[in-house]
Amino acid sequence: MKRYTLCYSLLMSFCLSASLSQAKTFIKSDSTGLPGDHFSLEGALELFKKSSSPEEFEKMLNSEDNKVNNLDLNGDGEIDYIRVIDKTDKGVHTFILQAAVSESENQDIAVIELEKEGTDKKEGTDKAVLQIVGDEDIYGEETIIEPTEEVKANAGTTTSTTVVNVAAWPAVRYVYAPSYTVWVSPYGWRVRPVWWRPWRPVRYAVYHPYWAPYRHRYAVVNTHRVVYARGIYRPVRTTSVIVTTRHQPAVASYRATRTTTTVHGPRGREVTRKSTTVQGPRGNKVTRKTTRVKKGRN
Repeated sequence: MKRYTLCYSLLMSFCLSASLSQAKTFIKSDSTGLPGDHFSLEGALELFKKSSSPEEFEKMLNSEDNKVNNLDLNGDGEIDYIRVIDKTDKGVHTFILQAAVSESENQDIAVIELEKEGTDKKEGTDKAVLQIVGDEDIYGEETIIEPTEEVKANAGTTTSTTVVNVAAWPAVRYVYAPSYTVWVSPYGWRVRPVWWRPWRPVRYAVYHPYWAPYRHRYAVVNTHRVVYARGIYRPVRTTSVIVTTRHQPAVASYRATRTTTTVHGPRGREVTRKSTTVQGPRGNKVTRKTTRVKKGRN
């Protein structure tokens, strides 16, 4: 009996050790080593969805309890304060999420692009589209994410993924109200809200599980739906020398081996494109592109 108990204990210990090892491997492989590992774009959209205004959204971003912001871009051992700045023109809003990293420097983390598209004729409701775009210096490349949902079709026998109409989100209704005053955060390096206290960032292995379950609600895409937003944002994009210098090795390493996501082509084919930058002759950089097609249905 004792021998059986000992064997069972050893087996359980082995299984637990294997599971932990597998989990650590997954977390390690899921990490890019970039600053963006410590700011969840999906989490930011979840908070924007729940907020009633850009001002409240900023407060939620900077709440330790919400666990969206784990950034310490300047390496001072404390979380960076994220301020929200709305740049708007012709009904298009660009909410810039910006970190104050020193008395003289700020760094853009991401920008939420929002546009109201009028009324859905079929449903008779307002229609608005929204995406969040992660900054290339933080995520290695411009990263676009949008909210999605599964809808049933064919009498409920099949499902498909569609882009969420965000017109009913409280913050969206708020910024399109006639009385809306454009929100530009009054806070920065020297001036902080009285309620805010910085906290120490946690390790990636601790931070990652908080927002991983929300990823199925969002999709990484390659196309800007709010085209006019780029013209509003690009002239005012803000970068920091401190951040660029500190994180340049990780960003350069990521960009050196970049693989695109797999997309579904016609007839169910899966098309995976890989772009890898290597050192060529005479020290020049050479980008090699390969395409792999997996056959689908006939």
